Formats: sequence, structure tokens, C-alpha cells
Amino acid sequence: MPPESAPSQDSDLRRQRLLLAERALHWRRTRRLTAILMGLWLLTGFCTVYFARELARITIFGWPLSFYMAAQGASLVCLAIIGFYAWRMRQLDAAYTRAMEESA
Repeated sequence: MPPESAPSQDSDLRRQRLLLAERALHWRRTRRLTAILMGLWLLTGFCTVYFARELARITIFGWPLSFYMAAQGASLVCLAIIGFYAWRMRQLDAAYTRAMEESA
């Protein structure tokens, strides 16, 4: 091998390690975000049903809170989770793209 190729191989190896580290960080953040939001969704859906009797004691405009949560609240929470996920993933993907461009 010519002596010029050794620094090139080192820089390629270093760049590959950096790319793998960035990819691992991106997926760790994505999995953590997904787990938190899925937990929130489960908590919202499960707690609404599990605590329906307690929520029925609270009334809003003459209707029990459990009715509102079952009819609209769970759907609105799900939409909010989807919106937040899309917004946050756009940020994470942009950061990942910037890191990839900087290492290139």
C-alpha cells in the first residue's frame, strides 16, 4: 500500500464510526419518544375506563367527565400525541441530517 492511503483509511474509519454513533443516538431518541408517547396513550385510554366511576362524579355542563373523555377526550389526546410526534420527529430527523452532512 502506498503511504498516502493510510490517512485516508483512518479518516474513513473515523467517519464511519461517527455515522454509526449518530445513527445509534437517533434511534435511541426515536425509541424513547415512541415509548413515552405510547405510554401516555395507554395511560389515557386505560385510566379513562378504569376510573370511569370516579370521573363520572365530575360534571361539565350537566354531563359526566367520563362521557366527555370517552366521546371526545381520548380522540383529542390521540390527535395531540400524533401531532407532537410528527413535530418532534421532524426536529430529530433534521438534527440527524445535519450531523450526517457535517460528517460527510
